[in-house]
Amino acid sequence: MKVTSSELGKLAVRILLDAGTNLVDAKAVAGSLVESNLTGHDSHGVRRLVDYVARIRDGRIDPRARPDVDHPRPGTVVVRGNRALGRIAAGVATRELRALTRTHGSGVAVIQDCNHVGRLGEYVGFLAEHDLVALAFGNADATVAPYGGRERRLGTNPLAWAAPRAADRPPIVVDWATSGVAEGKLAVARDRGERVPEGLVLDPDGRPTTDPGDFYAGGALLPFGGHKGYGLSVLIEVVGGLLTGMGIGSLPGYRGGFGTVLVAVDIGSLTPVERFREQAELFCRELVGTPPAQGSGEVLVPGEPEARTRRARSRDGIPMAEETWRELHGLLKAKEGTP
Repeated sequence: MKVTSSELGKLAVRILLDAGTNLVDAKAVAGSLVESNLTGHDSHGVRRLVDYVARIRDGRIDPRARPDVDHPRPGTVVVRGNRALGRIAAGVATRELRALTRTHGSGVAVIQDCNHVGRLGEYVGFLAEHDLVALAFGNADATVAPYGGRERRLGTNPLAWAAPRAADRPPIVVDWATSGVAEGKLAVARDRGERVPEGLVLDPDGRPTTDPGDFYAGGALLPFGGHKGYGLSVLIEVVGGLLTGMGIGSLPGYRGGFGTVLVAVDIGSLTPVERFREQAELFCRELVGTPPAQGSGEVLVPGEPEARTRRARSRDGIPMAEETWRELHGLLKAKEGTP
């Protein structure tokens, strides 16, 4: 089935309001989730509301909480999420980081007591649009086996970075999990009754599988790129978990949530912005002009697939698994007490 972004956004706002969120925050979170659907990242779209509402009901998310901000040293900002919706805390951190770079030329933001923030590419993309080079990463619950292992020890530990190109073009944005597949994408495949490629999942006995349900039965995800993705995930686990105070997912004392770190550099403090944008755009055009390999249609720059998907889904609607659609409406039914 397909739904319009407007219809999806209204439903998301209703769900969040029912769960106790104020209208301003509900619109911000709903807008972020729908934007993920529009750009093709359904794993971080409105299906996340099922988990968010569950966490609100069991107290892990406080829908009325407001983040606090502290500047312990020049060029650094600590945002205490206070168990607020992660998108709200991350929005505060991103805006604070942007302001820091105006004064100091660069900055680092960490979010403590943070819930799931959604798609990291949203935040680095925003910063890139304001003439910054930006990096974001975070550690999460242990769901990934280390390279050579079979049990969960690492989070999916995503990494994103972005840089601007020409003013009339979307930023260069890279955003991916250090696992071979994001858990949310696995859930989408399960909901659609699809198999996944080999090399992404182990079943509960440590055997390779293409059935996404095996992960939810107690299996584990695998890091991308073998030992390379594993090494990057270890770095993110340590830095994201310990700088934010959230802890490491497989160790005692882990507080749950998402240990988020954002880093930004003001381009103008190092080199002329227009020159940077001009050269970045020339490089992108050089990449796109590369003759395609056999079996490939074209070469794209990171960020372009999302821009194309957004145009198509804005025009034709957002594909939605019927199971996901039922789950979303079920959140309202559960609130209203209807069968």
